[in-house]
Amino acid sequence: MEKIEHTTVGTNGINMHVASIGTGPVVLFIHGFPELWYSWRNQLLYLSSRGYRAIAPDLRGYGDTDAPPSVTSYTALHLVGDLIGLLDKLGIHQVFLVGHDWGALIAWYFCLFRPDRVKALVNMSVPFPPRNPAVRPLNNFRAVYGDDYYICRFQEPGEIEEEFAQIDTARLMKKFLCLRIAKPLCIPKDTGLSTVPDPSALPSWLSEEDVNYYASKFNQKGFTGPVNYYRCSDLYVPKTYTMAIIIKELVINLLSGQIGD
Repeated sequence: MEKIEHTTVGTNGINMHVASIGTGPVVLFIHGFPELWYSWRNQLLYLSSRGYRAIAPDLRGYGDTDAPPSVTSYTALHLVGDLIGLLDKLGIHQVFLVGHDWGALIAWYFCLFRPDRVKALVNMSVPFPPRNPAVRPLNNFRAVYGDDYYICRFQEPGEIEEEFAQIDTARLMKKFLCLRIAKPLCIPKDTGLSTVPDPSALPSWLSEEDVNYYASKFNQKGFTGPVNYYRCSDLYVPKTYTMAIIIKELVINLLSGQIGD
């Protein structure tokens, strides 16, 4: 772990904390919720030993990266823009892109917006969401899963953060990181996070030291930035649908020769 280099890079109007190691073709790792660059620590070390340059930032709102206060500062355009700006600052044209959870969703939009910057994609846990500007994701979630569905519960600013604050952060991290349930995650208002089970033991890939690292960073930064990703859910569809149309038209024009070199 001591071999991993930590830097701060100015990108897209924020300061982003970046962990990196190695030389060679670049692999860019994008973490999920509630995680950090640290989630990729083992992959960073392994791939760097295999001849790759492995890079894992703390995303906007997480860890040692800036957390803008406005909810609308966490749209797909902002999140992808942060990563494109990071690559530009580092002088990197193309990457192998790896995403998990929210990182997977960001990676899908990264490929949609800037396919010219991606060599290949590896995504985990989140399939590509179809774009339909007539359907609001939150309305769909409520219709299918109800108001207690966790994404719906995350919508009211400050509400879920207050519930998180009632629980020791290390315990909260264990609840989320070790969560294995075969049904949608719901957090009823009357019972709160007591419905999210505590693990009987930590899995082999997660130690108390790891949990404490996550907890220390979330104690410093809080959860508002990460939860704001969910609060932008309804802003994603119309913006990304429009962007997809623009990109499609550009590609058609390029292939037809209407746009020169």
